[in-house]
Amino acid sequence: MFLKGSRYEQARAFVSEDGSTPFPGVRPREIAPAPAVLEHTVQAGDRLDRLARHYYNDDRLWWRIVDANPEVFYGGDLLREKADALPVANGMLTLERMVGRPILIPRAKG
Repeated sequence: MFLKGSRYEQARAFVSEDGSTPFPGVRPREIAPAPAVLEHTVQAGDRLDRLARHYYNDDRLWWRIVDANPEVFYGGDLLREKADALPVANGMLTLERMVGRPILIPRAKG
């Protein structure tokens, strides 16, 4: 269902308590603790994709920052479309509502 090596490759299919499959989705994946090596204080204009570009040289790795901060980010927030939603605003991964708050930047795998 997912590409080999995907972080969702081992995710279990969603099945409700009564055994039915109400939608063709998967259960949330387990998120292992991330060993943080840096604390970043959010500044005006910060975006998750830009932080990923800065720290990992790959803007597609923004999800590592989200995974390392589960008490701050909720995956469902990424689906919101309201302009004040965290962290997506106008289609960008903005952090405007978190200016001044620290977030953890996990070690780049490699």
